[in-house]
Amino acid sequence: MEESSIKIHKWLYPVSWLYGMGVALRNKLFDWGKLQSKSFDIPVICIGNIAVGGTGKTPHTEYLIKLLHRNFRVAVLSRGYKRHTKGFILSTAESNARSIGDEPYQIKSKFSDIRVAVDEDRCHGIEKLLTLQEPSIEVILLDDAFQHRYVKAGLNILLTDYHRLFCDDALMPAGRLRESTRGKNRAQIVIVTKCPPDIKPIDHNIIAKRLNLFPYQQLYFSSFRYGKLQAVFPVCTAVRERELSSLQADEQILLITGIASPDAIIRELEMYTRNIDLLAFDDHHSFSQRDMSQIKEKFGYLKEGRRLIITTEKDATRLIDHRALDAELKPFIYALPIEVEILQNQQDNFNQHIIGYVRENTRNGSLPEREDAHKP
Repeated sequence: MEESSIKIHKWLYPVSWLYGMGVALRNKLFDWGKLQSKSFDIPVICIGNIAVGGTGKTPHTEYLIKLLHRNFRVAVLSRGYKRHTKGFILSTAESNARSIGDEPYQIKSKFSDIRVAVDEDRCHGIEKLLTLQEPSIEVILLDDAFQHRYVKAGLNILLTDYHRLFCDDALMPAGRLRESTRGKNRAQIVIVTKCPPDIKPIDHNIIAKRLNLFPYQQLYFSSFRYGKLQAVFPVCTAVRERELSSLQADEQILLITGIASPDAIIRELEMYTRNIDLLAFDDHHSFSQRDMSQIKEKFGYLKEGRRLIITTEKDATRLIDHRALDAELKPFIYALPIEVEILQNQQDNFNQHIIGYVRENTRNGSLPEREDAHKP
């Protein structure tokens, strides 16, 4: 296992202590019943973390969608981080990243047959979803709601980054934890994300011991795998998708990211070419006209005939409708899809756990099980 390179700002520990006292008091008020958590008569699965930054919540949410939507009517509810709207909004064909947020828009674009909604108030959002008819919803996935304790989810899935385990971190602002590691106790499933695909059994055992989970908690490990490059503007190019293996060593890439860390993508692309020019922005960055000019300028420096723009699916949602994006760049822009793989031959166990929970708690629990139900 790699040694931890987590940066902790120890001089901020006094501020972290004050922050931690406030969060601990809030959690105690929920534990004591002074603040009320509401349960719902429908399976509710929460996917979240106790740290700020990317742990792969959206790819894991998409994994659950693929797993469940063959047999159940699925809805996803998010707060719609950095959207330009307020309140409950049910996505439609006219929705975009500005109206519902980049990640909900990404999900809706990939899974048009499910309901995707946003609401800062998750209880209100669930109540609104449950009023929808034709067809009614059978399971709700809450994206990034682990700290939203006003909803009592039936199944909590907690994610932690292999490269920054919560047990090695510290409370904000000294570290990145939103709450103390005791918050992990609310999870029934913990997933260590972004693992090397060939993670060794000894690393599994070391991490399991360090996370110090309870017997009722199940631990899984997941890794990212990258799909075919997808043209962001397919009508502008004859090549709508490309295998990563089709990238040539002399091909020059402008990589545009607005995510927590582009390191994993860079490592993947470097397997095919070293000619990578990174243009990195903050997570969920809202691209400006100046950014569009910078993208055009940097792309212009690359050698004609052997150049490409690659971005993430999330960033593509904010580029696709941008009025300042130069039309000449559109044929060169491709998104790199990310999929989740459950490691160590535990995929079937994980899938059965999820499907079993939904089947036992759905209003239509008598649904017959399809032969492919345990395949995402």
